[in-house]
Amino acid sequence: MTTSEVDSIRNASRLLVRELGFMQPTLASTNYSASAVHALLEVDGSETMTSAQLVQRLGLEKSSVSRMLAKLITAGELYEEADSSDARIKLLRLTGQGRTTVAHIHAFGQAQVQSAFKHLNRSQQQAVAQGLSAYAGALQAHRLNSQAPEPSSAVTVTTGYQPGMVGRITEMHATFYAANSGFGQFFESQVATGVAEFAGRLQEPCNRVWLAMLNGRIVGSLAIDGQDLGDNKAHLRWFVLDDGCRGSGIGRAMMAEAMAFCDRRGFAEVHLWTFKGLHAARKLYEASGFQLMHEEQGEQWGSTVTEQQFVRVCQPA
Repeated sequence: MTTSEVDSIRNASRLLVRELGFMQPTLASTNYSASAVHALLEVDGSETMTSAQLVQRLGLEKSSVSRMLAKLITAGELYEEADSSDARIKLLRLTGQGRTTVAHIHAFGQAQVQSAFKHLNRSQQQAVAQGLSAYAGALQAHRLNSQAPEPSSAVTVTTGYQPGMVGRITEMHATFYAANSGFGQFFESQVATGVAEFAGRLQEPCNRVWLAMLNGRIVGSLAIDGQDLGDNKAHLRWFVLDDGCRGSGIGRAMMAEAMAFCDRRGFAEVHLWTFKGLHAARKLYEASGFQLMHEEQGEQWGSTVTEQQFVRVCQPA
C-alpha cells in the first residue's frame, strides 16, 4: 500500500467522523453521546447483552461503560434483569422508551446514508458498501488481534450477463495489470473490445461467464469461450478478482464450476494465456489440471512481459 493511499484513507476517515457528527457532544439527533448511542444499538441487536459483553463490543474501559449504563438506566432507556440460569448475571434490555429511541436512531442513520448516496452513481454506491464493510472488519480484527472476516461470506457466483459486466471486467483487468505489469490504455481497450464482442455470443450454449457478486457489485469474473479457438478447444478468458476477494476461495470455486462445465460440454482441451510472475494464479491453474506448455517474451501490451500458455485436457463427464 502506498503512502498516498494511506493518507487518502486517513483524510477520508477524518471527514467521516466530522460529517457523521462524532465531533459533537451528542449523536444521531439524540441527547446521548456517541458511545451511549452505540450501546443502545448493540443491546437492540442482541438477544441478550451483559455489561461485560458491551465492554468487549465497544472497546471501552469497564468503568466508562458502567457509568454510561447507569445514566441510560436512570434515563429510562435500559433496565437490568437477572439471568434465569444465573442470578449473578445481569442482562441488559431496552425499555419501551429505549425501543422508541433506537427506532429514531435507525431512521436518522438511514436518512443520512440515503441522502449521501443520492450524490453517487450505482457503481460508486456498491464500491462504498463493499469497501467500508471490509475496512471496518479489518480495523476490528487489528484491535482484537485476530483475522479479518473473509470477504467471501457475502459473495455469490452467478452465470450469464449482468448489467455493467463489460465495464467492470475491463476495469478490474486494467487496474490489476497497470499495477502489476505496467499495462496502459492499449491493454484496457483490447480487454473492453474482447469482452464486448464475447457478451454478444453468450446465447451460444458453448459460451459461459461466471461473475462473483458482492452487494450487487461484480467483484470477479471468469469466462469460457467455446468458439474462439475452434477444433473443440475451450478458451478460458478474463479470470480476475478484486483485491479484497483474492485468497478467499471464490476464485477456486469459480474455476471448479468452469472446469466442470468444460467437461460436461465435451471439449477436448481448455487453453489459457497469462503472464509469468502471477504465482497465486499459476498454483490455482495447476491445481485445476492445467500444465504450462509454452512461454515467450512479448511487448505488444505496452511493456515487456513473458507470456505463458497453459493447457488442460478435459475429463469426459
